[in-house]
Amino acid sequence: MSLIPTLFGNRRSNICDQFSTDIWAPFHGFPFSGSLNNSNGASAGEVSAFAGARIDWKETPEAHVFKADLPGLKKAEVKVEVEEGGVLQISGERSREQEEKNDKWHRVERSSGKFLRRFRLPEGAKLEEIKAAMENGVLTVTVPKQEVKKPEVKAIDISG
Repeated sequence: MSLIPTLFGNRRSNICDQFSTDIWAPFHGFPFSGSLNNSNGASAGEVSAFAGARIDWKETPEAHVFKADLPGLKKAEVKVEVEEGGVLQISGERSREQEEKNDKWHRVERSSGKFLRRFRLPEGAKLEEIKAAMENGVLTVTVPKQEVKKPEVKAIDISG
């Protein structure tokens, strides 16, 4: 997979995912970046490097399963919502560490700030039965699928 560096870290590829509606602002810091607001009112500049929270999405015969790596976050700092139109939204915020006057920082690599990831769920997702669990910094969201009914086959007698 190709990696495209951005101001927000690395995108996994340049392939557009029809189901993903991620907040990604490659023009962070440009004069018009404040006009790129998400539904929570956060501008693109406020969605920091943490906006690239890594999320895997797999489909099993029974469900769609999303797994997000959110190290150091508590479940109270994460929101899982379903918007109208079947859009799954995973968002939250990692607070910046308190700075003391006498602290001398040598390196700051851990990101902080808001993150927001959105995925358009396919038809057949049971939106009212979505479950979310957080364990050891990994959020797992399970979206059950409706059973696909096999068409009933009716044998027709051939006359003659």
